[in-house]
Amino acid sequence: MAISTKNPSIQNKRLEQVANTLESLYPEMVSIRRHLHQHPELSHQEVETPKYIADYYHALGLEVRTGVGGRGVVAKFQAPKAQKTIAFRADFDALPIEDQKDVPYKSTVPGAMHACGHDGHTAALMIFAKSLVENAEHIDHNAVFIHQFGEEEYPGGAQAMIADGCLEGVDAIYGCHLQSTMPAGTMFYKEGYIQAAVDTFTITVNGKGGHGAIPQETVDPIVTASHIVTALQSIVSRNTDPLKQLVVSVGSINSGKANNVIPTSAVMTGTIRSYEPEVRSLAGERLAGIASQVAKAFGAEADTVLEKGYDALWNHPEETNIAKRAIQGVLGNEAAVETPSVMPGEDFSYYTQHVPGTFIFAGAQLAEAEKVYPHHHAMFDFDETAMLNTAKSFAAILFEYSLAE
Repeated sequence: MAISTKNPSIQNKRLEQVANTLESLYPEMVSIRRHLHQHPELSHQEVETPKYIADYYHALGLEVRTGVGGRGVVAKFQAPKAQKTIAFRADFDALPIEDQKDVPYKSTVPGAMHACGHDGHTAALMIFAKSLVENAEHIDHNAVFIHQFGEEEYPGGAQAMIADGCLEGVDAIYGCHLQSTMPAGTMFYKEGYIQAAVDTFTITVNGKGGHGAIPQETVDPIVTASHIVTALQSIVSRNTDPLKQLVVSVGSINSGKANNVIPTSAVMTGTIRSYEPEVRSLAGERLAGIASQVAKAFGAEADTVLEKGYDALWNHPEETNIAKRAIQGVLGNEAAVETPSVMPGEDFSYYTQHVPGTFIFAGAQLAEAEKVYPHHHAMFDFDETAMLNTAKSFAAILFEYSLAE
């Protein structure tokens, strides 16, 4: 009698074989990451990076679509008797930051660097794909590899790629972001909201300028703006349920040029971070109302422009549990750690609005404490074994669908 391929022991052996393949391909993974790190391309300006990715998949013999949503690349691994199609996403854009690291793979492009780990995401996904090709006879499900452009700059590439069909036929989607300040060797999961919605605002305060020595003849926009900043703190402390998270931050105030002139206007900019849609809506409404009424109290006017950015990222419970079990199965129980929600935004949120999915983090903290820097820093770097752990976790997730059947 033939042994069922749904047998857990058989599936575990197959996963072990894929994991061993990934181990053997790790040097190539590092090489890809460092090539990308040396040749970064800014958001919505990616030309050579998607070509590099597409060429790699063509060489693997996979079905490849280019120009998806603009600059995206989608490749597909077709299992012989596939029952499900699982997608995995990586982003590949860089940031407008000058690379200040002293390493052999330092960025060669002035004013641009991979300061958020997207080069690592890309390398992990590409080698994960290669490991499936090399073990094709052991894979029961299709895998779709979504390489997304423009994540760092709204509107990002996710919505455009979805509109262009990158999720057609997909049953579930998974993504991973390496984290330079989380311990290497660990993977982090979170059911429900894991990353915040991101909105930005500009408040223009219009007063009446005049001589700094005759303030009674003016309507001072700087004083007015200062009181608005203070009043905005009440949105979190007095308008919002204290059990629900919200951040309202003013990041800049610009006004005037001379020390003896009260200017006519002041411009403030800032950000709002939230999870629940009702909190997001409340914050925007209160922001505009407070700015207007405080300005009126000082005899000034305030115009508020609120620009909505990425939606909050919601991880579906079932897919989160699949990811947790997968991490435990391939890396050990201690490697799977539940993370609290974080406030940075991520346009992976749009994928999980269309199909079930979850987004996880890979610990990537360097061993040398003096070399540990946060994301978006000019000295940013990470422990490259996080890429291998990401790829292994993706492989285990794919096998979880066989074990669960």
